[in-house]
Amino acid sequence: MQQIIYFFQKFKYFLFYLLLAFIALALTFNNLNFHRSKYVNSANYITGGLYSKTANISEYLSLKSENELLSIENTKLRNQLEKVGAIKDSIIEELIIDTTKFQQKYSYINAKIIKNNFTNSFNFITINRGNNNGISQEMAVINSKGIIGITDNARNKYARVQSILNKNSKINARLKNSFYFGTLTWDGKDYKTVQLLDIPRQAPIKIGDTIETGGKSTIFPEGVPIGTIAKINKGNTADNKIDIKLFNDMSNLGYVYVIRNLDKIEIKSLENLVNE
Repeated sequence: MQQIIYFFQKFKYFLFYLLLAFIALALTFNNLNFHRSKYVNSANYITGGLYSKTANISEYLSLKSENELLSIENTKLRNQLEKVGAIKDSIIEELIIDTTKFQQKYSYINAKIIKNNFTNSFNFITINRGNNNGISQEMAVINSKGIIGITDNARNKYARVQSILNKNSKINARLKNSFYFGTLTWDGKDYKTVQLLDIPRQAPIKIGDTIETGGKSTIFPEGVPIGTIAKINKGNTADNKIDIKLFNDMSNLGYVYVIRNLDKIEIKSLENLVNE
């Protein structure tokens, strides 16, 4: 109690000044419209700024859940687009050969990367989807920018993906809007660049051309983006190697889509018959 009394005694003039200043301001704002409007506007500006900052912080903290919801929604949209494409093909087929049968060729499963290696010669990625979600070996993995890799192994709840940054990786790829295709590999050097081999020498290639999946396998649909031509080997080598700058930053990956080819078993069984 003595400390409180001592405080008021020591700062009595300053406290008295604050009281008079408060009374003066109150009288000013209550009696003068101009000052009152300025006060209200200033208060609104300050509180509005605080609310805006609070909203931004809240939005940032909820980004994780929002990204997951977007990934799920995009997966649904991809599956719906695939069905629409199948129905469209069915209508065209019906007009030509009078049939009403159609079949969706691909389905999409959303997943999240929980481990990503990109600094080794043989890199693998782990995703949080597995056999329980319909994941199996040799399924394409992509995101909104392009290809990521191919599923290598799967358990009940998780799966391993062989990254395109793996020296064992071999993916069919082509020049966009062209039938010239080759094999996409990686030399183990730069995680931003892969190599395209065996493109025919007569193919009209130039720096900046887009490379995409060729669709010559049962894994990747055709037309999935890969990257752009960054360097062309001008030598007369047998493999005709071309450096491709990836659209994806393989060091910064989050949500992905796993693609299931619904016709894979039928195609494989037919190819095995041909090979017998």
